[in-house]
Amino acid sequence: MIITVTPNPALDLTWHVAALEIGGVHRADAGKSRAGGKGLNVARVAHAQGASAMAITTSGGATGAEFAAELDASGVPHVLVPVTASTRRSIALVDEALGDTTIVNERGEAPTDAEWAALKDAVARALARASASEARPDGLGDAAGPDAGGQDVLVISGSLPPGTPDDLLPSLIRLGRDAGATVIVDTSGPAMLTAADAGASVLKPNQHELRDATGLDDPIEGARELLRRGVELVLLSLGADGMLAVSAAPSQPRASGTPGEEREHDGELRADAVPVSILHARLDTALAGNPTGAGDAGVAACAVLMDAGNHDPEAILRRATAWSAAAVLMPLAGDIHPSWPELERALTVTARPDSADAHPGPERQLPERESRAADPGTAESDPKETR
Repeated sequence: MIITVTPNPALDLTWHVAALEIGGVHRADAGKSRAGGKGLNVARVAHAQGASAMAITTSGGATGAEFAAELDASGVPHVLVPVTASTRRSIALVDEALGDTTIVNERGEAPTDAEWAALKDAVARALARASASEARPDGLGDAAGPDAGGQDVLVISGSLPPGTPDDLLPSLIRLGRDAGATVIVDTSGPAMLTAADAGASVLKPNQHELRDATGLDDPIEGARELLRRGVELVLLSLGADGMLAVSAAPSQPRASGTPGEEREHDGELRADAVPVSILHARLDTALAGNPTGAGDAGVAACAVLMDAGNHDPEAILRRATAWSAAAVLMPLAGDIHPSWPELERALTVTARPDSADAHPGPERQLPERESRAADPGTAESDPKETR
């Protein structure tokens, strides 16, 4: 099962305008409202693609009531923890002339300590139920279902409201790890490093978030820093240029230096550098549309494959890039276009050399893999904001 946690949910409001003019007056058809926040978007996409998903978040105030009503109508399994503070709003203005989107996110208000505790209790119960459902007396678990052969996945996604306790994110990650789940985190700022240090298996930043978190301009060096802290896979959104999958590389013999040492960009050796495998997936043509939720669709792809037992970085990268691109083609976050298998087949995937390796080798294009749209667990296989 995929369990998503959204610490700072939002009622998403989306308007499409012919052309956005700063300081101008615009007319639009009635806007769309949807229960949102990054974890909710992940759960929507996973659920729509046939995976077993449960969304856990909070709701409060008048906007929370509208949020809850829309989520109830969506059919996505969920648990809502009531809070006193009103659920925040996120406003997206889609410029149809440019094919671009302007987003205004309210910051949100942190729940009380008791409300945070209730959220963590809800996550712990969901993880316990998921584990119990996969431990049937016949020993087969849910072998006939979408989670067959896999491992529960806990996705913690989105921003943290101001005033969030420092231990919230580590405690949620610890709940997932203690339950034997794979933990995927999509957040920004100092919380990204906190997640890496707390034991997250996968992080999904964009290049701007990665630079802000690590202070490193080179995205590969930023990803290497996350791997050094214990992360297994970094999915790095590059916007129109696609996505990178950066993971630890198998140990290679080196012509010089001692074991474990790697080359800095200036040619000197650094003992704590991590040799990495770098895969890059992209479409030859950029897509115009609404990028809100594109990164969330990529996280959903990673979660669905890992939930089904597929941890291959190339397969995950192909699926995540295709679902991210397919999300851009949809008017609202939390949906992906049914053409995603064609987008996946159209991807160019290359293996990039690691400049820190003593024998980096040339960049090489990888052959296309067959996409089995009906079975996301066996198929081979943004990005503007952290909400």
